[in-house]
Amino acid sequence: MKLSFAIAALLVVASMAMAQTNPQTGSPSGQAQGQSTSKPVAPGGAPAKPASGASRVPQAKSQEEFNAYKDASAKTDPAEAAAAADAFAAKFPNSDLREFLYVRAITLYQQKDDAEREIAMGRKAIAIDPTDPRPLISVASALAETTRDTDLDRQDRLNEAAKYAQAAIDNIDTGLYIPPNAPPDQVAAVKTSIVAMGYETLGVVQINQKNYAAAEQNLQKAVDARKASPDASVYLRLSVAQDNLTKYPQALDSANKAAQLAPPGSVVQNLAKQQQARLQKLIAAGSPASPAPPATTAPAPANPATTAQPSNTTPPATPH
Repeated sequence: MKLSFAIAALLVVASMAMAQTNPQTGSPSGQAQGQSTSKPVAPGGAPAKPASGASRVPQAKSQEEFNAYKDASAKTDPAEAAAAADAFAAKFPNSDLREFLYVRAITLYQQKDDAEREIAMGRKAIAIDPTDPRPLISVASALAETTRDTDLDRQDRLNEAAKYAQAAIDNIDTGLYIPPNAPPDQVAAVKTSIVAMGYETLGVVQINQKNYAAAEQNLQKAVDARKASPDASVYLRLSVAQDNLTKYPQALDSANKAAQLAPPGSVVQNLAKQQQARLQKLIAAGSPASPAPPATTAPAPANPATTAQPSNTTPPATPH
């Protein structure tokens, strides 16, 4: 579920969220520290602390914490970054910066295509801030993409993926760390990316659960959210859902768009062409046939929100 057009924007926003502080007050310029315009919602609907909202900028509370954060955030090996995040969290259990180190570890594991460790780091970040859409969508998408029918905890993983995807959508306007002067177009791109990915994740979960009507609705929402930058994989999954609902003309239209958008010779394009041929035969025959291929029609590309974390995250302001 790669949403590459937002990666650069999210990198900038994440970096700015760590750096834009008033040197006199240690809080975002023009805004009181801890102020939030609305109340975030944690997974399951429980209210979360307003301090987790978008307007709060994380800060080191001491020079020692600041230095430890800089050292930990400089790690480029995923295992070392994860260990450094754990060590930092143990030494500074109340630090606002713990989550940022875990999000960085998510990024590094995602780049190594290590979904299970990516999920483990994401769960730690969510435990610190259950309203931040970045780790929420990362864990949700990784779970949805890697859960198989043979997994003993299959239903638990799918339920967790759906819960976190919905939470990422619900908290998109309150949970991101965004400074007041962040460029509006970049913020909008980030939000669009995460929301689209949230709906796509819900659709993947629902296809796995054979709830094709709900999957079609959510995948259509993902398509609508990404009109400015359409994604072939979303159209392919939408085609699968529509196919299983025997909406063959609509499914063919979605498969056609997937084939047009996918890179030439890619796995997604090849699968889209197979889907096209199947649906054309069904429509020509005028009678139903076997169901469409199952859930994970498209391969699992890179995870979006986390790949945007900078490789050398801008450290927070030191206390004055």
